Amino acid sequence: MRFRDFHKNIKIRIIETFTSRFVGGMIFPFMTIYLAHHFGTKTTGLLLLMTVFIGIANSFVGGYLSDQFGRKKMMLIAELMRFGAFIIMMVSNSPFFESAIMTYLMMVINSISWGLAGPANEAMLIDVSTPEQRKLMYSVTYWANNLSIAIGGILGAMLFQHYLFELFMALCLVQGVLVILVAYFIEESHSPKNDSIKPTQHIMKLFTNYKLVFKDKLFIIFVIAGILVFSMELQLTNYIGIRLSKYMPTQSFLFWNMDGITMMGFLRSENTFLVAILVLFVSKVSHLLNDKATLIVSCTLFSIGYGCLSFFTNVWLLILFMLILTVGEVFRVPVEQSYTAAIPPDDARSTYMAINGLKYNIAMLITSLTITLSTYLSALTMAIIITSIGLIGTLLYFVIIPKLEERIAIRSQSSAIL
Repeated sequence: MRFRDFHKNIKIRIIETFTSRFVGGMIFPFMTIYLAHHFGTKTTGLLLLMTVFIGIANSFVGGYLSDQFGRKKMMLIAELMRFGAFIIMMVSNSPFFESAIMTYLMMVINSISWGLAGPANEAMLIDVSTPEQRKLMYSVTYWANNLSIAIGGILGAMLFQHYLFELFMALCLVQGVLVILVAYFIEESHSPKNDSIKPTQHIMKLFTNYKLVFKDKLFIIFVIAGILVFSMELQLTNYIGIRLSKYMPTQSFLFWNMDGITMMGFLRSENTFLVAILVLFVSKVSHLLNDKATLIVSCTLFSIGYGCLSFFTNVWLLILFMLILTVGEVFRVPVEQSYTAAIPPDDARSTYMAINGLKYNIAMLITSLTITLSTYLSALTMAIIITSIGLIGTLLYFVIIPKLEERIAIRSQSSAIL
C-alpha cells in the first residue's frame, strides 16, 4: 500500500492538514498569551473555557448535520466561516486597527467551524478508505500533523510578537486556497436521502441519533479507554510541566544547563521529532503485527513512560522514558484510529466521530483534576495515580478488543454478501 493508492480526498486532506496546521501553529498556540495581555489571566481562562464548551456543543451539531446533508457541504460551510473569521482577525490586528474583542469573537467562530467540520472530515476519510489502507493513512496524517506543528511552533515563537499581522495575512492566503480545494476538488463521499424534514423534527432526530450512539456500550467503553490513555499525553504540559518547573534542579546536559522549564520544552521537541522519524518506520512494519497485541503493548509503554516522567527529575531518565513512551505512541495511534474507523455504521459515521472527538476535552478535565490532587498528595502517589489511569484504559482495550473484532468481522461478511 502506497500514498499514491489513496483516494483523491485523502491526499488533499493530508496536504491541507499539513499546510493549515503549519501556518496555524505559528499563531494559535500563542493566542493565550495575546488574550492574557489584553484581558488579564483570570478573564482569559474564562474566555478559553467558554470557547471549549462552544466547540463541544457545536461538534454534536456538526456530526448530525454531516450525516443528514453530506460531508462536503458541511466542510465547505465551515471553511468559508473560518476564512471570514481569519480575514476579520487580520484586519483587527493590522497597523491601522486593533481590536482584541473582535479577535476573540473570531476565535469563537473558528472553534465553531472546527466543530462543524471535524466530524465530517473524520467520516469522509473513513468513507473513502479501505480497512487495509487506514493504518498507513492515519500514520501519514499523524506524521504530517506533528511535523507541521513542530516547525510552525518554532517559527511562531520567533515571529508572533512582532509579525502578527503578516502571519494572519499568510493564514488568510492559505485558507483561501483550502476553500478552493474543498469547493472544486474534494468529492462528496456521503449522499443521504434528501427527505423534507421540518426544523423541529431535525432537533428531535439529533437527540434520537445521539441517544442510539450512547446505547452502543462497546463504542462508549472504547471512547472511555481512549480518553484515559490520551490523558497521559496532556500531563506533559500540565502536571509534569508544573512539577519539573518547581522541583527539578538545574542539571548539566551535554553543552547546556537544563532547568525544569527548559527540560519540558526539550521533552516536547524530543517527542515531536521522534514521532516524525519513527512514524516512517512504523508505517512499513505495522501491517506485519497483530493489531490487538500492538495496541495493548503500545498503550502499556505509553502509560508507564508518562507515569515515570511524572516522578523522576533526572535529565537522562526523563529523556529515556520520553523515548520509550514515544515508541508506544507511534504504534498506538494508527491502530487505535483504525479501530475507531471500523466501529461506526455507514449512515452514522459523523455522529459517532463527534462523540469520539470529545476525547481531548474530557482528557483535559482529568488532567486538571490531577493538578488539583497534586497539592495534597506526594509525587510518588501522583505517579501511581497517573500510571493507573493509563493502565486502566489499556485494560479496557484488552477486554473489549475481541468483541470489537467480532463486530468488525460480522460487518465485513454482511458487506461482502451485499
